[in-house]
Amino acid sequence: MSNVGLRIYTKIERPSRDLVEQFRDLPTPNIADNMGRFSCVDSQIRPFNKAKLLGTAFTVKSRTADNLMFHKALDLAKPGDIIVVDVQGDMINAVTGEIMMRYAKKKGISGFLIDGAIRDSGALKNLDFSVYAKGSNPKGPYKDGPGEINVPVSCGGVVVHPGDIVVGDEDGVVIISSKDAEDVLKKTKETFDKEASIFEAIENGTWDRSWVDETLAEKGCEFIDE
Repeated sequence: MSNVGLRIYTKIERPSRDLVEQFRDLPTPNIADNMGRFSCVDSQIRPFNKAKLLGTAFTVKSRTADNLMFHKALDLAKPGDIIVVDVQGDMINAVTGEIMMRYAKKKGISGFLIDGAIRDSGALKNLDFSVYAKGSNPKGPYKDGPGEINVPVSCGGVVVHPGDIVVGDEDGVVIISSKDAEDVLKKTKETFDKEASIFEAIENGTWDRSWVDETLAEKGCEFIDE
């Protein structure tokens, strides 16, 4: 019998590290544009240093103000994982700080994505470890549970499944389903190359802007010279 609300799934299917790594230098806007502009985490969840976010989702669902399951996730997560924590956007209590961040970094965990608050943000500025969260608060958490590990969670309005690919940069975070990753990767690389061509055309003065007036004409836009 399953103990709903207090259970841990220890096995998840992860995409290959090679596939994940191919997203490393691709901007999140390019990725989002090839996913129908969906699966972008709410902009309230922001980076706390310059370390970019890339890895495989290892999910935690917890009640607000509690990090018992978050601590267990630290012990279970593997190198290259991103621990994604759903505390329903609560900002009253931080659910992680410098000690947990340093431990995660030592283990090879690639970062934290938290729909909630952190603390020790000053120390994080000089720590080469990626953390995205809604904000900071000095008030710490409790360790009582309940919670679940490796179940679907909600983070910044996006459903995140264990094994999803998480990519974050200065613009925000996008979540990529592992089953869609290869197709999204191919299209995103094409977009990246196309933009590089546009940048070159801008520099040499050959960027074709005729599409703007063509689109306006299709929509019946009226130009008034009075």
